[in-house]
Amino acid sequence: MAWRSTGTSNSELVENMARHGLLKDARVKEAFLNVDRAHYAPEMAYEDAPQPIGYGATISAPHMHATAMENLVDYMVPTANRPAPRVLDIGSGSGYLTHLMAELVGDKGLVVGVEHIKQLKELGEKNMKKSKEGREFVDSGKVKFTVGDGRKGWVEEPREGEEAGGEGWDAIHVGASAKEVHEELLAQLKSPGRLFIPVDDDIGGWDQHVWNIDKDENGKITRTKLFGVRYVPLTDAPKY
Repeated sequence: MAWRSTGTSNSELVENMARHGLLKDARVKEAFLNVDRAHYAPEMAYEDAPQPIGYGATISAPHMHATAMENLVDYMVPTANRPAPRVLDIGSGSGYLTHLMAELVGDKGLVVGVEHIKQLKELGEKNMKKSKEGREFVDSGKVKFTVGDGRKGWVEEPREGEEAGGEGWDAIHVGASAKEVHEELLAQLKSPGRLFIPVDDDIGGWDQHVWNIDKDENGKITRTKLFGVRYVPLTDAPKY
């Protein structure tokens, strides 16, 4: 039903996704309503389809972002035990999902977008600053974009007011297909925490599946295969 969610405005796109069962959580729906996809998609912003953004990367279809958000939301919102959620967005690309995540983590939360291509890191920042809310997120330090190898995750010092030693991540989203679940990502995942990641089914093949990988309070890892996808690969930065 994803292809039936296309709208003529941001609100129509979001309402269509909700109507077709792609947005079920009210918190996630509100985040989508608050972030205009037109600031992030190069054209046809409200079409439920992926689009190229340059450098071999794409902005995923809105329904894929909705699926990621629905699977990660419980690890991104503040709670008594998690007053300052920390979220890592690997392959942040256009910055759209990074902004959606920032809508959920609360005033003390942190979202870091990691790109292996400098120009895409700059694109995400530029796009987010198109809105007043996005500019405030970046200027306050609540959202940060950086260049790095997402396969190694990212170590970010706690923001002012956060506990020392809290460099891990409550939620990690990977927006490109990995050849394996990299140990660095598992090590950086908090207990409890969730990693949402597409993984190649076989090296050199075309089949990929998205996995939820959960770490419980005791550090036990549980892996759940969700559905098949077709993502760009999580690889070295291309040489241009």
